[in-house]
Amino acid sequence: MFKPLVFYIGLRYTRAKRRTQFISFITLTSVLGIALGVSALITVLSVMNGFEAELRERILGMTAHATITGRYGQLDNWRKLDEKLKNYPHVEGAAPFISGQVMINADRRVSGTMLNGIMPDYESRVSEVGNKMKAGKLTDLVAGQYGIVLGAELANYLGVMMGDKITVISPQINSTPAGIVPRMRRFTVVGIFQVGMYEYDRNMALINIEDAAKLFRMGDAVSGLRIKLDDLFNAPRITYELGKALYDDYQVSDWTLAHSNFFKAIQIEKRVMFIILLLIVAVAAFNIVSTLVMVVTDKRADIAILKTQGLTSGSVMGIFMVLGAIIGVVGTALGTVGGILLALNVETIVPAIEKLFHVQFMAADVYYISELPSKLVWMDVYLIAGMAFFLSLLATIYPAWQASRINPAEVLRYE
Repeated sequence: MFKPLVFYIGLRYTRAKRRTQFISFITLTSVLGIALGVSALITVLSVMNGFEAELRERILGMTAHATITGRYGQLDNWRKLDEKLKNYPHVEGAAPFISGQVMINADRRVSGTMLNGIMPDYESRVSEVGNKMKAGKLTDLVAGQYGIVLGAELANYLGVMMGDKITVISPQINSTPAGIVPRMRRFTVVGIFQVGMYEYDRNMALINIEDAAKLFRMGDAVSGLRIKLDDLFNAPRITYELGKALYDDYQVSDWTLAHSNFFKAIQIEKRVMFIILLLIVAVAAFNIVSTLVMVVTDKRADIAILKTQGLTSGSVMGIFMVLGAIIGVVGTALGTVGGILLALNVETIVPAIEKLFHVQFMAADVYYISELPSKLVWMDVYLIAGMAFFLSLLATIYPAWQASRINPAEVLRYE
């Protein structure tokens, strides 16, 4: 009796009588449909967020947040620039590098490879490759000993192991009495890394920066400086400000430019998946239309009596909007709770299913990510729940409007 009349009547209409069991069944399917749609949407978006975060982490394990190069592709005074960067507030570390394309030959196998010359003591400032070593250590890259660290897939393709000799062929040439020949140098495999990204594990090798300078005839110059920033998501803004601070003497780029197409593709895929799954929620929400239409048909006499007792058309419309809103709220709440629980436990549930049915959904040798990562973003949860409730409320408008137009005289004439 303390409840508003409209809400009280709408709540009573959710209770089934014996002759309206079918309507209650349709109502239940609408609730379950909304719940399943919301739960699936939250879970799928969480898994996609997890994939994006995992791939970003693996990419940035090898790629610096920002890179500074000279106007002509090399830096002659990198030590002076390194000292200057130490005073810049957003820079946490910098490391020089020399990079170039080479051919690597091992027995009868040849592969084109990106060869990076690094300083092992500096490299830990900007990348995680030192923590991804399957064999050996980065500190084994000693200047003058011509050691090389290969990606795991590259080593597997070449068929080499620790201690094996390989030949690195540079595109630069030497003029000899026998003619023009490419520059070649024998290297010893002193380490193998695996970061879990085929792009790096198959197409990258590391050597000491002094050995790289000799191979590419760089002298005391380097190709550039790789930089680690305090906030990788603000890399575009920070690199823009850094570029202005360094004037026009250097070129500054960030990781979003190097991998922009890849992450844009992931974002587009997330949006498309969101729209597709939201359509499932919309179909379930608009099942409320059929439910309310049947309720209105069943309650025509009740509506006519209420109108004769002074209930306005707006209040009648409100009764059925309350009924539809209750269905939407219950379905959205169940789906939100279920989606959150699934998203938080998907990394446990999926392995359990794989073990139970002896299957593997993501083979490590195909996808390189053998587990389903999940990252629950609360803003996604709020957005999904809000959209589901809005669609449920939208579905109530037409049936409620039809109920408000019922003429009591025409209905009660035959009662």
